[in-house]
Amino acid sequence: MYDDIIESEESDICDWQLPLAFMKKRHLEKIEGNTTTETQTWRMKERMKTVSVALVLCLNVGVDPPDVIKTSPCARLECWIDPLATSAQKALEAIGTSLQKQYERWQPRARYKQSLDPTVDEVKKLCTSLRRNSKEERVLFHYNGHGVPKPTTNGEIWVFNKNFTQYIPLSIYDLQTWMGSPSIFVYDCSNAGLILDSFEEFAKQKEQERVIALNHGSTSGRTSVTVPPPAKNCIQLAACGRDELLPMNPELPADLFTSCLSTPIKIALRWFCYHKSKSLVPGVTVELVDKIPGRLNDRRTPLGELNWIFTAITDTIAWNVLPRELFQKLFRQDLLVASLFRNFLLAERIMRSYNCTPISSPQLPPTYQHPMWQAWDLAVDISLSQLPELIEGAEYKHSPFFAEQLTAFQVWLTIGCEGRQPPEQLPIVLQVLLSQVHRLRALDLLGRFLDLGPWAVSLALSVGIFPYVLKLLQSSARELRHLLVFIWAKILAVDRACKADLVKDTGHKYFLSVLADPYMPAQHRTMAAFVLAMIAEDYKPGQEAALQCNVIAICLEQLNDQHPLLRQWLAVCLGRVWTKYDAARWCGVRSGAHENLYRLLTDPVPEVRAAAVYALGTFIGSRGEKTDHGTNIDHNVGMTLISVAQDGSPIVRKELVVALYQLIIKFESQFASVARHAMEEESQLSPTGVATTPGGWLLVHDSGRSNESPTTNKRRLSLATPPRRAAENLPRSASGNNLQQLNVPSRLLNSAISTGSGDSGTLPSASPKLPRIPSSSSLTGNVGGHSNIYVQIWAVMLQLASDPYPGVKQNAQALVNEINLKATMTMKQLPNRIKEERRRTSSELSNTTSVSSLEESFSSDQSDGTPQNGESPPTLLPARPIIPGGGAANTYHSYQFPRTRKLFAKGPEMTVEEVSDVTRDKVPVNTQFTEWCSRYFAQSVMKPPVEMDPYSPIHQAREWRFVRNRRVREEAKTQALKTASRPLNDQIFVNKNQGVPVAVKFHPFVPNVVVADREGVCVWNWENGERLNYFTNGNEKGSNITSMGFMNSHDITLLYTGTDSGSVRIWKHYLCEDNNPVQIVTAWQALTEMLQSTRGSGMVLDWEQESGILLASGDVRVIRVWDTQKELCLQDIPTGADSCVTSLACDSMGRSLLIAGCGDGSLRLYDRRLAPTESRVMTLREHTSWVTNVYLQRGSGGDGKIISASVAGDIRFWDPRFTESVKLINSFPELTALAVHTETNVFACGYSGTNSQQLISVYSTAGDALSHIKYYDGFIGQRIGPVSCLAFHPHRHHLAAGSRDSFLSIYSTDKKR
Repeated sequence: MYDDIIESEESDICDWQLPLAFMKKRHLEKIEGNTTTETQTWRMKERMKTVSVALVLCLNVGVDPPDVIKTSPCARLECWIDPLATSAQKALEAIGTSLQKQYERWQPRARYKQSLDPTVDEVKKLCTSLRRNSKEERVLFHYNGHGVPKPTTNGEIWVFNKNFTQYIPLSIYDLQTWMGSPSIFVYDCSNAGLILDSFEEFAKQKEQERVIALNHGSTSGRTSVTVPPPAKNCIQLAACGRDELLPMNPELPADLFTSCLSTPIKIALRWFCYHKSKSLVPGVTVELVDKIPGRLNDRRTPLGELNWIFTAITDTIAWNVLPRELFQKLFRQDLLVASLFRNFLLAERIMRSYNCTPISSPQLPPTYQHPMWQAWDLAVDISLSQLPELIEGAEYKHSPFFAEQLTAFQVWLTIGCEGRQPPEQLPIVLQVLLSQVHRLRALDLLGRFLDLGPWAVSLALSVGIFPYVLKLLQSSARELRHLLVFIWAKILAVDRACKADLVKDTGHKYFLSVLADPYMPAQHRTMAAFVLAMIAEDYKPGQEAALQCNVIAICLEQLNDQHPLLRQWLAVCLGRVWTKYDAARWCGVRSGAHENLYRLLTDPVPEVRAAAVYALGTFIGSRGEKTDHGTNIDHNVGMTLISVAQDGSPIVRKELVVALYQLIIKFESQFASVARHAMEEESQLSPTGVATTPGGWLLVHDSGRSNESPTTNKRRLSLATPPRRAAENLPRSASGNNLQQLNVPSRLLNSAISTGSGDSGTLPSASPKLPRIPSSSSLTGNVGGHSNIYVQIWAVMLQLASDPYPGVKQNAQALVNEINLKATMTMKQLPNRIKEERRRTSSELSNTTSVSSLEESFSSDQSDGTPQNGESPPTLLPARPIIPGGGAANTYHSYQFPRTRKLFAKGPEMTVEEVSDVTRDKVPVNTQFTEWCSRYFAQSVMKPPVEMDPYSPIHQAREWRFVRNRRVREEAKTQALKTASRPLNDQIFVNKNQGVPVAVKFHPFVPNVVVADREGVCVWNWENGERLNYFTNGNEKGSNITSMGFMNSHDITLLYTGTDSGSVRIWKHYLCEDNNPVQIVTAWQALTEMLQSTRGSGMVLDWEQESGILLASGDVRVIRVWDTQKELCLQDIPTGADSCVTSLACDSMGRSLLIAGCGDGSLRLYDRRLAPTESRVMTLREHTSWVTNVYLQRGSGGDGKIISASVAGDIRFWDPRFTESVKLINSFPELTALAVHTETNVFACGYSGTNSQQLISVYSTAGDALSHIKYYDGFIGQRIGPVSCLAFHPHRHHLAAGSRDSFLSIYSTDKKR
């Protein structure tokens, strides 16, 4: 019992420790950039500035207005001046001067004009002149109406006549007209709310008049119609509501509203003394408050610190209360407007305590009771409590306000997420960046906040963080480097437009210095490389700035760094710097950049390899002037890149397609010639050579049939159909050379041999020779000594066009279609061009050479030849629909164009240029790989993976699966003890499959059995007999599934399939659970040298979950070892046999022993620790016929560790220490399947003879026959077809058998209940 518990715990630990294959982000996510583009709401579309200020004071000092009865004593101070202390005129001038100085503190560069006790004409003149000078900028109109009657309900305010004997009304309508927009109005008078109501009514009236005037002008044709100016974009601040009077408390200034707007700290401290100081800071009087030391603009002084805190608090209140758009308009667009609205929040708080409600347009929600005001009271309390000591000369103790707010922000970060309320302290963090004392902590917390996701970055940008972090790049403090790099990486990952600001302020130099610093950690240099890559992305000034700062040399020096993410972004950065930038490319050439990047093509990380291919693709994609040196470099890079075609990762191969596209477009005429030759060869295997035009017609070039009659020719053309792919009609080579691995037309290979150099010497010598063609259209004439380079690259493109991964295949087919279409269209138009040239030059004998020169130049530059021997020109035929994903219509030269035409419409007339315009837009030139890589920085990089969080649903689901696994193992052990002696012949499941089963597998922990036929995979629930799903494998034409199995069966299960064409596909959601359709995770060509034979094993796969190794062999002469974590081929182990490999087994524990059963009856043992050529350590030859299966037992129990069976029926047990078998069991001949139970000493054999020999035998490893499942004659006799495959359940005592009559049966020792 104790041993069972220990074993169960060990199995649980094993489940947690087992690696998962193909579960990285590149497998789970779609390779694309951010699907939701963050709108730049934080960046103001237009920044405005208040350039003119009109100060209109209607005080009439010494005379009270008739409609206001003032108390005695009454508030008298205007701009902190007592108007009765001096003469009326001097007091008025002093008040005007004081008000101007108060405004100048907020906007010192504005043009100020005072109008003291004015008339209507003076106000009109003032307003019109300011608007004229301000043009489109904002104008402020400040109105103090303490010496005139209250505003009227008719929309009027009051001024004076020249003699001050009458109050003259001034219409708000006229004021709107004179001021225009944009404008801001401040009304400090009683009943000020009436002005706002009238203003809105007049604005609507004016808009109606504008519409009428515009309509009248358009209908009458008059151009001189007077259109009233718009009254939009106007801001208003009023001291009180429409029925309210201004406070008259003698302790307060008469212009309390103006004091709050222009001198907020002074009035706030006084108000604090009036209301709070009696209980909080006794002994502090108003007179003492006026003596508080310091300057408002010096944050190190008490007064300056209070002003700083006040700014932070009012900003925070506004940001938390106002809508984002309104906050941007009022608090970030105009400095003066922002200051006035911050102070307006204070005015609301103070004046509401005196039963006065300031109002504004646009209207703000109430803020006077916001909790942050309590923080302000505390800050004032702490500051004023030190005031008596400060006056006596004591040292000032700075307020803990900012430190406490940062702590509150830090607490929010521990529980914050996107769904929660945003942290109200975020604007305070922005203010703290101004302080050197708290800057380091503030940046750290800001970085942690930005790491929460794009939503956090958007919030930070909306609050106004951008100019602060931009200015901090000028700092030389080393301790800030890693924080600023991290913050900027987050910003650029969300908003790429910020790179323009970086380049403008030379901020890119900061990141170059970080990247070049060898003492900076690799992760911070990675972020610097990412920032530089974003700066250079599609931005020529960024590329130029980076190149001038030697970014290429800096990146090349670190390409061998151990940090894979750094290598990846260095490559991406290089690729973006020289994208469409010839100067950077040649700088890279001088630095040997392409040669340095070659090393990354074999990097163990697929993303690094893809980044290297991307960089090399943009390197050869330059459209600069062609030179011999540049051409040689392009060829060198192209030939190096074709080695990547065998890479196991689809993201690498997709980048390869785009990279080769750059080269093919640069040498388009040469590749069109090669493509034309390929189509000509294909036309010999099919009726015609065709390509599909954008109109949906097949362009048929009927070559070599010139001697046929027109009737015969027409009949042949009418029967033309889209031919099969060129590669599908060719034999496959067995050599190990790069080119022999490619399924390409033999003429292309022969051309590479006969006219090329370099690698062509190792090509098969038996390739058919290139038929003789005119020199004007030969490959040599077209591309000279470089022809074999173009042939090999085009051969790789044809291979990629039949790639097993759909994304790679579609992109490559689009490119191949484009080139083939252009080659075919070129041949169609060539005769017409020659005839036109001859007709134009027929009268001049001396110009006859131009015709031949045209023929020669056209054939050498654009295609591979002209219509010869009277062959007919190309003909247009309606095209069959193109079927995505394969089929006869999906050919290399069938391009998908919109087809909307009538049934008997005439075929389209297109030129080569038109074809170029249409196809160039459809060929993919960007895989979005680099954009997908950028998403890494937009997401959280500090937060541990979700699956590591024990409370996350993902982790809990995984834990549930592991508990399920343990329960299944325990139940299976209990069942095995009870049924050890029972015969295994009770049929608990039988059903007919879609096709003949070729492989069957039990899921270890779920009651599912998966059976594969030649075309697809079927999933059954063996407990209730329900078919759960069936899907096709998407095989290449003519290929079949020959191998299948599970990956990650202990966790999230994947299904792998292998075909006899050498391709492997990995599938997820094969059960279609939760409405998730079955999806392909990855696919690649695991074997490329598959041999054709009358009887082959196809492809044989063996999977090691513990090491993530996939072994592949079959109709080849090697065993290929694939590392699924790296998605690379680790080694090719030569089999040393002249026959195919029929089965594979490996030691998943020691990970060194590898066993291969072969078609010649031999068993070959390999030690993977040795060199491939020396790895075969033993050959066992006791079998005389095809080895059906070989199995390597775990542990050391039993007579031997290796079990093998052959078609002849002999089952042998081997000990790898000896060369002879240790046990032999002779069963029946025509043994077609062998299965061994992993947990018990039982194995089963299946046979496919006549009816009497159609049986399944179950034996113990001791050689005892336990049961026979036979074919019985008679009406109720059991039927069993010829066995095609067998499989034991990994834990339970169940046996699945597939037969050639398409039936699937499951047998057990327990009766089905």
